[in-house]
Amino acid sequence: MLPIIAIVGRPNVGKSTLFNSLTRTRNALVADMPGLTRDRQYGLGQRGPQPYLVVDTGGLTGADAGLEGQIEQQVWRAIQEADAILLLVDGRAGLTGADEEIAGQLRRSGKPLHLVVNKAEHRDPDLISADFHALGLEHLHVIAAAHNQGVETLMEAVLPSLPMVDEAVDTDETALAAGPDDVIKLAVVGRPNVGKSTLVNRLLGEERMLACDMPGTTRDSVSVPFDRDGQRYLLIDTAGVRRRSRVNETVEKFSVIKALQAIDQAHVTVLVLDARQGISDQDATLLGLILERGRALVLAVNKWDHLDQETRAGVKSELDRRLSFIDFAKIHFISALHGAGVGELLGSVRAAYAAATRKLSTPELTRLLEAAVTAHQPPLVHGHSIKLRYAHQGGQNPPMIIIHGNRIDHVPDSYRRYLIGFYRKRLELWGTPIRIEFRGGENPYKPATASGRPKTDGRRKPGR
Repeated sequence: MLPIIAIVGRPNVGKSTLFNSLTRTRNALVADMPGLTRDRQYGLGQRGPQPYLVVDTGGLTGADAGLEGQIEQQVWRAIQEADAILLLVDGRAGLTGADEEIAGQLRRSGKPLHLVVNKAEHRDPDLISADFHALGLEHLHVIAAAHNQGVETLMEAVLPSLPMVDEAVDTDETALAAGPDDVIKLAVVGRPNVGKSTLVNRLLGEERMLACDMPGTTRDSVSVPFDRDGQRYLLIDTAGVRRRSRVNETVEKFSVIKALQAIDQAHVTVLVLDARQGISDQDATLLGLILERGRALVLAVNKWDHLDQETRAGVKSELDRRLSFIDFAKIHFISALHGAGVGELLGSVRAAYAAATRKLSTPELTRLLEAAVTAHQPPLVHGHSIKLRYAHQGGQNPPMIIIHGNRIDHVPDSYRRYLIGFYRKRLELWGTPIRIEFRGGENPYKPATASGRPKTDGRRKPGR
């Protein structure tokens, strides 16, 4: 494994800003407010002479109950697995009692510890760090993470003490960088408080994400690599997506944007629904976004336990009525909290991924096109037939089938849907949308156009 560096400290000292600087990304949400980061966020370090993983954590407040207590537990899990710790403090605020308490706790962990004084832009490094020498820590660095000042020097001092990486070792990060045949990127999406983080924790087998009965607990999109039955996954937990009229805070708007970005990056999306609340307009909107982006889909109807038979029948009836347009997606009725039905989810995810990325041969697609046309001819256009001649694959994830023919501008949507259904059944492409594109063929006897193609009357020229 790559060495792990954890960034810890009080709330609002700039941990996420330093994380973004070290990873050269904008993966961590950053705003001038305390408590923004809640779950652990991992990234591949891009500054310094050797590879490493860096972990962004929530702010340490000393709380041991409620949401703050859960955040505290996440931080200490990061500290336990880290090879080195960066204790970040606010140089403008000076040394605080909370900094002293955190430093004492970290010193007892026995991990290599570096004190990093942040927010030192336009200030004398010696002057701004003077108070912090009272902590008695051997390694002290002064930086301005927002301006990338001193960050390279910091990592040049931190990295040499970390374990060296064997280049032959297949790390999580190399797995994530591998091709789509190796890693399935799986986004878990849904409205707030439907149980997304609880489901992620259940799939991972650990309390990796904060989960409590309060909407909006997850603010960022957090990616976690894991293996199951020989298959590698990148699991992405996302913030809940609400209606625009209810998205007021700037932070929450960025959270929604990152959730939509996660859908774009994923191969497969698991849409989590709350069985007790039914299907809302937000659920339908999310489904529309997933289909618009062509992502493979699995539905997880959560909180299915403790529902009586009459209520369950009503939920299933509503699903059949309102979700008939996604009849290709597998539906699982689960309890993320207790694990009921969760074990079958990944099987459907693998099947949906295989369908979405399947390679389809031109002879097979053309043969099926001929069978579909024989079974049900396209409608006539002003007394003339629509000719569909051959088909080939135009892309994957989702599968794109390109059909060539004449008068294709007049193919009705109903016939397009018929062809999609025909291909889906014959090729067993379940779990993924299918897109069909029609392309017209040029008439070889058509007179020359501005493109410069020579005219021909179809007769062979002398001497040929």
